[in-house]
Parts: sequence; structure tokens; C-alpha cells
Amino acid sequence: MMNIDLVFKIAGLGILISVFNMVLKQAEKEEQAQMLTLVGVIIVLMVVIQLINQLFTNVRSIFGF
Repeated sequence: MMNIDLVFKIAGLGILISVFNMVLKQAEKEEQAQMLTLVGVIIVLMVVIQLINQLFTNVRSIFGF
């Protein structure tokens, strides 16, 4: 079962990045805002990839592959 804390962490990271993104856009720092958004997406993708790796490991252990 998926841990609800992980969902809240990802949502919190998204909210934090969107606030920083708005601040950077107001300061006319468009490139830094885009880089911040890209870094946020990469961090979330790394977390999701780790979860998928854990899922495949569990499936292998269950079926004995």
C-alpha cells in the first residue's frame, strides 16, 4: 500500500516550487523560474523511479524471478 506521507511530500514540493516560480517571474527572472521547475520535475521523477524499482523488486521476490 502506498504511503500517504509520500503523496503529501510530493504535493508540498509542488506547492513550494510554484510559489518560488511565481516570485521569480515577478522579479523577471524567467530563466531561473524555468530551471527551478525543471529541477522540481526531476526530483519528483527520481522519487517515482525509486518507487517503481521497489515495486519490481517486490514482484520479483513474490514470483521468484
